[in-house]
Amino acid sequence: MGLLLAFDKNKVEAGCDEAGRGCLAGPVVAAAVILPSKFKNAILDDSKKLSEKNRYALREIIEKEALAWAIGIVGPEEIDKINILNASFLAMHRAIDQLKLKPEQLLIDGNRFNPYNNTPHHCIIKGDGKYLAIAAASILAKTYRDDLMLELHEKYPIYDWNSNKGYPTKKHRLAIREHGNTPHHRKTFGMQPDQLSLEF
Repeated sequence: MGLLLAFDKNKVEAGCDEAGRGCLAGPVVAAAVILPSKFKNAILDDSKKLSEKNRYALREIIEKEALAWAIGIVGPEEIDKINILNASFLAMHRAIDQLKLKPEQLLIDGNRFNPYNNTPHHCIIKGDGKYLAIAAASILAKTYRDDLMLELHEKYPIYDWNSNKGYPTKKHRLAIREHGNTPHHRKTFGMQPDQLSLEF
C-alpha cells in the first residue's frame, strides 16, 4: 500500500517536516510542500528509507511538480535560545511563511506543533511514512540540510560533517574533545563532558 495523497481531499494541504533535530552542529531545516491533487510517485517515501541518490532525484521531481514548496532554517544560536523543539516548529513556520500558495490545512510530522496563525493542523506520528506531502517535505528538508553541512565541512573538515552531517558520531565527538566547538555547534546540547561519556 502506497502513501496517502490527502488527509482531506477538499482542502489545500501542506505537508511539513524537519531535519537535523538530533544533531550537535548545524541548523534545523524544515520544509513545507503542497502537492497537486493528482500527484503520483511510486518511490516517494520517508527520506530515511531512501538512498541519497533517490532523495536528490526526488527533490528535482518535487520542486518541479509541487504546487508550492519552501524551506525554513533556524541556526544554532536560535536553537540555543529557544530549545530544539521550538526551533523545529519555528523552522516549519518559516517554511510555511514562504509558500506561494496559502494552505488551508497543515499535516505535521510528529506529535506536537505550535499552531501557525489560524491554519488548522494535524500532527501525524511517522507521518513521513504515511502521507506523500510530508514525505516530500522530509526529502527537501533532509537534502537542503545535507547541502548546508557539506558546505560547512569545507571550512571545518576535522568534524567529518560530510559524513555525519552534524550528528553525534564517535569521530564527531572526539573532534569536539580535541579541537573544541565551532560557531556552528549547539552550545546547549551538553557536548562536554557528559555526551562524550555516552557509549558510542
